[in-house]
Amino acid sequence: MRGRVIKSTGSWYSVQVEDRQVQARLKGKFKQDELKLTNPIAVGDWVELAVEAGQDTAVIHEILPRENYVIRKSTRKQHFSHIIASNLDQAILVITMKNPRTSLGFIDRFLVSTESFRIPAMLVVNKVDLMKGENADDWLLDIHEIYEPLGYQVLEVSATEDQNLADKFLPFVRGKSSLIAGHSGVGKSTLLNKLAPGARQQTKEVSNFSSKGVHTTTFAELFPLPGGGDLIDTPGIKEFGILDVEENELSHYFPEMCKYLGQCKYNNCRHVNEPGCVILEKLEEGYIHPYRYQSYLNILSEEDSHR
Repeated sequence: MRGRVIKSTGSWYSVQVEDRQVQARLKGKFKQDELKLTNPIAVGDWVELAVEAGQDTAVIHEILPRENYVIRKSTRKQHFSHIIASNLDQAILVITMKNPRTSLGFIDRFLVSTESFRIPAMLVVNKVDLMKGENADDWLLDIHEIYEPLGYQVLEVSATEDQNLADKFLPFVRGKSSLIAGHSGVGKSTLLNKLAPGARQQTKEVSNFSSKGVHTTTFAELFPLPGGGDLIDTPGIKEFGILDVEENELSHYFPEMCKYLGQCKYNNCRHVNEPGCVILEKLEEGYIHPYRYQSYLNILSEEDSHR
């Protein structure tokens, strides 16, 4: 049988095989340390499986090649990575200005990761009904001015108020396999409950003490959408560790830098302080946003520290 993994709970997987779900486990030989993965199978994977003799369960005996995937460094095991989801049409990062606040650095790390796997990405600003005052207007303006010129769609919604969900958000996800990611507390589960009626994801209020979200999703899970397509919900991500990006490749994943690559005086230019650097010239001329350039430097220095 061939099916798609729709939920992982560690040792068991829910696999959608045509119109039914099958509970399946992995054959031991796949669990090899040299893979350096905390999860050999990810939600979104297509697999071959066979029903166990005399059982209602199945064994997965082959993981089919992935078209793409989003990956991050494992938070539990050093030098290991964790595949968040695979075989995606797009990735959606849900962000909020406060309760919790999403930093520009976090957004940029996520976008570097999606760019590196050629997965289209968009930003969804949730809780716009709670955004009041001049600071909120400035933050929202920054998000639009920084990311829309780079080709990233920015959509403002309120999951609790049903604002822009049916008319604007749903058309972007219908018929596609979309990853939804973001910090705990940004409202991913509320969004899901509104868009995928069968989700019934647990939601909790953001802690007033820490202004951080409470983890309500513990495992990634795929939910079908009415009219076709699916949303893959993920556990809230505190930080997004970029994986295995060489310093000479990092600028390739910043669209505003990519178009100027190869024009610097030196072939091995890191775009930090080298003479004849076109990237630095374009930064000075205003073609590259200083916030984005600072994110580039921050990621570059983090990668240096891990070498």
